[in-house]
Amino acid sequence: MNYTKTIAWLFEQLPMYQRVGQSAYKANLDNTLQLADYLNHPEGSFKSIHVAGTNGKGSTSHMLASVLQEAGYKVGLYTSPHLKDFRERIKINGTMIPKHKVASFVKQHKPFFESHSLSFFEMTVGLAFDHFRSEQVDIAVVEVGMGGRWDSTNIITPEVSVITNIGLDHTQFLGTTLRRIAGEKAGIIKKNIPVVIGERHEATTTVFEQIAGEKNAPIVFAEDIPYRDYASDLKGTYQQKNKHTVITALRILQEQGWNISEESIIKGMGRVVRNTGLMGRWQLLGTRPKIICDTAHNKDGIRLVLEQLKKEVFQQMHIVLGVVNDKDLDSILPLFPTTARYYFCTPNVPRGMSSKILEEAAKNYALLGMAYASVSEAQQAALNNAMPEDLVFIGGSTFTVAEVV
Repeated sequence: MNYTKTIAWLFEQLPMYQRVGQSAYKANLDNTLQLADYLNHPEGSFKSIHVAGTNGKGSTSHMLASVLQEAGYKVGLYTSPHLKDFRERIKINGTMIPKHKVASFVKQHKPFFESHSLSFFEMTVGLAFDHFRSEQVDIAVVEVGMGGRWDSTNIITPEVSVITNIGLDHTQFLGTTLRRIAGEKAGIIKKNIPVVIGERHEATTTVFEQIAGEKNAPIVFAEDIPYRDYASDLKGTYQQKNKHTVITALRILQEQGWNISEESIIKGMGRVVRNTGLMGRWQLLGTRPKIICDTAHNKDGIRLVLEQLKKEVFQQMHIVLGVVNDKDLDSILPLFPTTARYYFCTPNVPRGMSSKILEEAAKNYALLGMAYASVSEAQQAALNNAMPEDLVFIGGSTFTVAEVV
């Protein structure tokens, strides 16, 4: 198979949570462990950092990778989902995995994948770890896909584990309380391996402390550590907590003997986008009118983004909004301003919620606008209506942003 056919097979042949939903979720690591054994355990061939959390884990992962690159290390980076290109998920020093590597890996191992009914995510993790081994990375920053305990990435033994924060998201899989979700995220805590928790929360602190204690894992809450702010090209004000978490993790790596200078931290934090290619985090797409997009897609993330939008100066706000069909609208729609004009759209994925359904639900919260069949139509309508001093925001889902960046 060539690359195009390979990607089509990966997306269409087997289920994938981000596109399909619950059918792709497996509450065990059996397949991943079998795959690791079959591939002769590539996860044991490189050092790693494991990053989990409800929000901010992607930004945190990219910041860590950027600093380590500036420190002179060969750095693997595994994240999900991608925005435009599947290969965004697997990078080394900011360079995406070559197409021929994707195609050859799948072609070589396809019989095993099929005979064991591997999921999209399981195969992708195997591909990433195999690539990092073959390219002999010094360290890989590995982002959890969902949860932690049963996530396919959870076969690594990292230098440090990082859990950014806990919020109510993916409750149909992870639980309906913060304590339950924290327990799932804490599944990445390993015996004797230090763990950094980005935020303290009354409902979750004891969960993390208990599990870390059981595993004799030194635990640090970033909020408790003195912090010097570093300028970053990731401009969202919500990145402050992520930066604090990153610096705390980097200090632990320094204590372990990793050669990370203050200059490397300054340069790495300032060049995250340039070094890693990260997109979709408070990304400026245009001026006059100012156009901003952000991938925040759950209650906590959206609240932070909307708080920052309030600080912008504009005449009228236009919001292009598209979500997936398992989104709890009653938790996110009340957060949006009633003074904005809305352009409801359907993201182009099987899970994309109908813009008509979204429009009707939004009326219950006095969010008024029109429904459009696609993200591009909604975006164009917003731009047609916006004056130079207005603000256009595009968001609600990673998939909505993916169609505009």
